[in-house]
Amino acid sequence: MSKHFLSLADISAGDLREILDEAHRRKKARSGQPKGTLDTDAPLAGHVLAMLFEKSSTRTRFSFEVGMTQLGGTSIFTSAGDMQLGRGESIEDTAQVLSRFVDVIMLRANDHGALVALAQNASVPVINGLTDYNHPCQIMADLMTLEEQGRDLKGLRLAWVGDGNNVAVSFINGAAKFGYQLVISTPTGYGPSGQMVERARADGAHIELVRDPLNACTGVDVVIADTWVSMGDKDIDKRMHDLADWQVNEDLMEVAQRDALFLHCLPAHRGEEVTASVIDGPSSVVFLEAENRLHAQKAILLWCLEK
Repeated sequence: MSKHFLSLADISAGDLREILDEAHRRKKARSGQPKGTLDTDAPLAGHVLAMLFEKSSTRTRFSFEVGMTQLGGTSIFTSAGDMQLGRGESIEDTAQVLSRFVDVIMLRANDHGALVALAQNASVPVINGLTDYNHPCQIMADLMTLEEQGRDLKGLRLAWVGDGNNVAVSFINGAAKFGYQLVISTPTGYGPSGQMVERARADGAHIELVRDPLNACTGVDVVIADTWVSMGDKDIDKRMHDLADWQVNEDLMEVAQRDALFLHCLPAHRGEEVTASVIDGPSSVVFLEAENRLHAQKAILLWCLEK
């Protein structure tokens, strides 16, 4: 059976720990080398990654493509509109066809159900490059970044401020696996599913729901934000109005720990979900976070292919 990377909730804490350790090791091993230089062992030589995009991307595309190059493999990029998938061919048939051409598939999808159907019908590993439900690759890069900054994830206190979106869901899924504490502050109607939170708590996750963002950020080690309007959202004006009081600014960072870090998966909109003084300030590690998408995803590829 193929090892898919669809959700942190599906993968054991031990396997997730191994993935992070491998990401750290490979990043250190190639320090100072040109980006296109192969890793010394080139473990994916001869392997091909199919990258399917229903949503546009900067970090996901470049990190996976460069990652496969560094691992010695090759990748093929295509958008759904370039394939028969965009003309009505089923995801089930697409999965079976691609499994005969490539060794691993990454899908960046609108609908999480399409990702699940792809994995159920593929005979090769499938990786979640983002869906409307979650974004597990991003969280692996985020946690790698925190560890690089000398933070022990176990017991670390993280505050999520803003829309309880797909990235927030993956932070919820990872809480029990890595042992960090998660405080979530969202406006009414923008929070994560109560059932999902309770399921994570039943697995041992420490999750608090705190309405006031100032209270949520008090004493935390990490403050996290994301864009208020995601691709596909139609209610832009309503979102901007409803989320206005959940902007991460100097007031929120001042009540956090003195050495608190700021995370954002990018792209960011300065003056909306975060002020320029925060995202461009000394607490921000957002560009290191973006860089670590490359290293975390290389480790995910290796885990999926059992290399």
